[in-house]
Amino acid sequence: MTRTVEAAGFDTPPPFLRLAGHPLRWRLLSELARSDRPVRELTDLLGEPQSLVSYHLGRLRDAEVVTVRRSTADRRDSYYAIDLARCGELLQGSGDALHPGLRLAPAGPVERMPRGSRRQPRVLFLCTGNGTRSQMAEALLDSLSNGTVEVASAGSHPKAVHPNAVRVMRERGIDISANRSKHLTEFTHRHFDFVITLCDRVREVCPEFPGQPEAVHWSIPDPGRDRRTDRASYPAFRRTADELETRIRFLLAVIDTTPRRKVQVHGQRHRQRALHGRRRR
Repeated sequence: MTRTVEAAGFDTPPPFLRLAGHPLRWRLLSELARSDRPVRELTDLLGEPQSLVSYHLGRLRDAEVVTVRRSTADRRDSYYAIDLARCGELLQGSGDALHPGLRLAPAGPVERMPRGSRRQPRVLFLCTGNGTRSQMAEALLDSLSNGTVEVASAGSHPKAVHPNAVRVMRERGIDISANRSKHLTEFTHRHFDFVITLCDRVREVCPEFPGQPEAVHWSIPDPGRDRRTDRASYPAFRRTADELETRIRFLLAVIDTTPRRKVQVHGQRHRQRALHGRRRR
């Protein structure tokens, strides 16, 4: 007896494949996988009407694979970000829906290259005060990479490292109590492979660095802006550290494949320079 696909329940592809399989939505996911962006930039990059881009972003938000946050630099603007962990979960389920043998296993820890085996990748994290987000990001990347990535952090208006940032890192076995805040001008002469802005404000004033590093933006709210007591605001620091760790784990996968992505990165730099020029006009 012939079994129909309807009876088997396989009459349509899994929802994520239908969602991401749309050409415009796939392009949106691809751009957001590189950097958080506002709608106006996505519209420029894709060359599509803003109403159409906004519609498809809404579809991605409904599926909880894309999130949006109000910009701290301009409250009239919003930054969209991809939830890569959520996308990974949905992809695993999509493979399993076709055949159990296609169930995707989560990627294990990246095996780090020994120190000195090659030139260390260089990453700079920037935010406004260099007292919370960028300090935690620097510490987490150094720890998660086992010191195989040369990492630094700075701010446009440095202020003291927040006690809650020290505390939340100490919970993870990382001591940043002796760290000092630095101004971003300390690093404008240095070459980096990635310059990652964590603050919408500092992204608007970020200078150009030598060597054309890949510019990435993570729009992450500053937990230090909470004016409640340190104890009351501490959960926000934990959430920020969790988000940074998730993003940094995905960043490490990008860093490890960078030598094989020269053409892609080169194209991305052209897009970044074009967008940078538009922001300044």
